[in-house]
Order: sequence, then C-alpha cells, then structure tokens
Amino acid sequence: MDLVLLAKAALMGVVEGLTEFLPISSTGHLILAGSLLGFDDAKAKVFDIAIQTGAIFAVILVYWQKIRSTLVALPRERSAQRLVLNVLIGFLPAVVLGLLLGKAIKAHLFIPVVVASTFILGGFVILWAEKRPPGATRIHEVDDMGPLDALKVGLVQCMAMVPGTSRSGATIIGGMLLGLSRKAATDFSFFLAMPTLIGAGVYSLYKERALLSVADIPMFAVGLVFSFFSAWLCVRWLLRYISSH
Repeated sequence: MDLVLLAKAALMGVVEGLTEFLPISSTGHLILAGSLLGFDDAKAKVFDIAIQTGAIFAVILVYWQKIRSTLVALPRERSAQRLVLNVLIGFLPAVVLGLLLGKAIKAHLFIPVVVASTFILGGFVILWAEKRPPGATRIHEVDDMGPLDALKVGLVQCMAMVPGTSRSGATIIGGMLLGLSRKAATDFSFFLAMPTLIGAGVYSLYKERALLSVADIPMFAVGLVFSFFSAWLCVRWLLRYISSH
C-alpha cells in the first residue's frame, strides 16, 4: 500500500470537502493542488470527480430531515412535488451541456492558467454582488420557487463547467439576483448539487472504468471519507453563518 499516495488522496479529499460548497471553485482548487502534488494524471482527474460524491453525502446528511419530509409528502403535497420538479428542471441544463461540451472542456480548460483567471474574475463578481444594493426578494423559501426560477439557476450552474468557477457561488449569487432570499438560494444550490455531482461522479467512473482497478479502491475510499467529513463541517458552518448574517 502506497502511504504517500493515500496521504495525497486524503489531502485532496479535504480540499474537495472544504471548497465544494463555499463560493470558491472546488475543481479549480483540486487542479492547483493536484499540480502541486504531482497528482494530475488521467486517473487523478477521475478521482477528483468521484470524491465529490463524498461531499454530496455530507449535504444529504445535513439536509436529511428536509429530504425525508419531502419524499414522504411527495404523493400528496404540491410544495414537495414542486421542489422535486424544480431540482430536476435545474439539473437538466448541466446534463445537456455536459454531454455536448464536457470532453472539450476537460481537454482544453482544465489547466492552471484558466483556473487562475476564473478565480480572479469570480472574486470580482462576488465583490460586486455583495456591494450592489439588494433587490426585492420575491422568494423566501425554497419550496416557493417556480420552474422558470429553477431553470434560470440551472443555466447559471453551467458556468461552473469552466474550472475555477464556483458552482455554489454561481448558483447562490444567481439565485439572489433572481429574487431568492439568501437562505432559499443556498438551500436550492445544495439540493441542485445532489443530482449534479452524483451524476457527474457516477458517469465519470463508468466512462473511465478502464483506467481503474481493484488496487485503486483504498485511494478512492480515503478521498471519499476525508471529503465527506470536511464537507460536513463546512456545510454546517456555512448554514450557521447564513442564518446569522
């Protein structure tokens, strides 16, 4: 067992968990960390996508009561049906554009110079969004969103296909610009992350399965575990911060 490789996997898992749900691109940080650690071959790129699943399971744990109550109420309550439908609608643009452009984006944009450029641009966007006068809030709870709102946030999420662009930052800021409250935008961003990141992880593992072997299981397991726990801590902190600011 290569302990150095497992240590790199653990570090990459922590990077993924801490950056996935903050408005700082997890993919961008993984590319830079992988470049510094020499952990950037074809298998490492599959690993980077797969360990997002660990971060998503952390979100599922944090939101479990809401998820459970929504699923229980799904057959009879319109609000539960609307939330599930909105998540599916918001998920569709990423599926379509991912299938059409995913290979080209990975081939040409997954490089440190692109990441650095989008980090800088994204920082200016966040500063602008924080300084601009707040607009009218139309939607205070995620259950009250309409399908058009969900589609617009889903389209904004597609910007995060460019490495260095934060998926959570794009969807939260995009949602707030559309009139969602900070809490509603954050909740929908997390719900939208579940099918998006699980789908990306499963698809990547299936597509690149020829690169993987049983010997890779410890590396992936370590990355998933560290991603899970660091994301769990990060999401709990972020939700407390949003509730008090």
